Amino acid sequence: MRNGPSASPPVAVGPKVTSVLTDAERNILDYMVRYLRANTYQPSIREIGREFGIKSTKTVSEHLQALADKGFLERDPSRSRGIRILGVDLHAETASVPCFGNLAEATGSGRKAASIRMTLDRRLAEGAGCFVVRANAHLGALGIEEGDQLIVEPVVREKLADGQLVVASVGGVPDYYRLERRGARVSLHRVAGRDSSGLAEEPASLVLVGRVSALVRRIGPIPAGGAAAAH
Repeated sequence: MRNGPSASPPVAVGPKVTSVLTDAERNILDYMVRYLRANTYQPSIREIGREFGIKSTKTVSEHLQALADKGFLERDPSRSRGIRILGVDLHAETASVPCFGNLAEATGSGRKAASIRMTLDRRLAEGAGCFVVRANAHLGALGIEEGDQLIVEPVVREKLADGQLVVASVGGVPDYYRLERRGARVSLHRVAGRDSSGLAEEPASLVLVGRVSALVRRIGPIPAGGAAAAH
C-alpha cells in the first residue's frame, strides 16, 4: 500500500544509514550461535579469528565488545570463554525471541531487557537480533490490528524491497515506515496517520532497525491464566 497525497513527506535513506549490526558483527554472532548449538559452549577468541581470517585477537575482541554494547552478548573477562549470547534457544528449529510492549522499549537508548520471550519457528525469526513488538493502533491502514505481535528482523539496506514495512529511528525516536525503491534511490515514508514531527532531521540521524517480517495474531480471547510466559 502506498501513501496517498496526504501522506507525510519521505525521509531519504542516505549512505550513512546503518543497521543494528555491521556485516562483520552479524557474521560473528551467527557463527557463535552455530558453534554453541554444535558444542554447547562458546568458541574462543582465537577460534573466531581463525574462522574469519582475523589474525589480531584485539580486533576480534573489539567486535565482541561492540556486540556486547549493542545488547547481543554478555562478557566475563575473567574467563577464557566468558561470553553468553542473550536470547539463544538451543533447539535448532525454534528461536526464543524477546517481546516488547512498544518500539521505545525495543530499540535505541530506551531499550529494556525483555521480561517475556516468545518461542517461534526459526523460519519466522531468522537470524540473531530479531524481536517481537506489540503493534499500535496507527497501523490499521496496513491491515495490522492493535495488539498484533510484529516480528522485526535486522536487515541491511540493500536487501530491502519496495513496499516493505520497516522500523527506523529518526533523531532517536523509533517509528514505522513504508519503504519506496526507485532504482538506486530509496526513501522511507512514515506510516499514514502518524504525526509528521521530526521529519526535518538530517538523514544521517536515521538508523534502520529492521523490517517487519511477520505478525502473530491470536483469534479469540486469551484463556484465563494464558498470558505470554517468560522463557
